[in-house]
Amino acid sequence: MSITLINPDGLPTIDVYHQVAVATGTRTIYVAGQVAWDAEPDLATQTEQAYVNVHTALKAAGASFKDLVKVTIHVVDWTPRMPELLKGIENAMARVGETAKPPATLIGVAALDVPEHLVEIESVAVV
Repeated sequence: MSITLINPDGLPTIDVYHQVAVATGTRTIYVAGQVAWDAEPDLATQTEQAYVNVHTALKAAGASFKDLVKVTIHVVDWTPRMPELLKGIENAMARVGETAKPPATLIGVAALDVPEHLVEIESVAVV
């Protein structure tokens, strides 16, 4: 298994993700959107727990954050709240002891499955 993360010339370099992931492996793992059940109603806390849930799901499939090739983050009523989102991501990485910077997409949505959920994170990994 090999994943090469690239920031091509001509595209911006972003601190928290890469623009391209080139993955070779034998298995592709699709993790359903993860939310923070029973978490505090703030974006940082829910983002942290959702990422930890992604990590738990990956481990169950024999993978880890280093195997991620794509992350999609859905945030309810997105307004520029990047510091809260980034704090949650940093806290999750610290909790699980791994770092993830695969290509990522942030999508603002009107609502998720229940009113208490502020963020949902889905991911794809290759091992």
